[in-house]
Amino acid sequence: MPMRRILTLLGALSVLMGLVWMGQGSGYFPYPASSFMIDQSPWIVYGAGLALVGVVLIAIARRPRR
Repeated sequence: MPMRRILTLLGALSVLMGLVWMGQGSGYFPYPASSFMIDQSPWIVYGAGLALVGVVLIAIARRPRR
């Protein structure tokens, strides 16, 4: 599997996981109900950071080759 695909896949998974963390931290996605992340504002920040890392990975993967 080429490196570009791996970076794109990791980036997409990071963005998705970051959005889930943000949703749980804000209380908009309370699943599972027993999760320690629900309504905990630090998880909004952690999720935003992970989503940003994912966007950077996708941007690196889409860079044109020299």
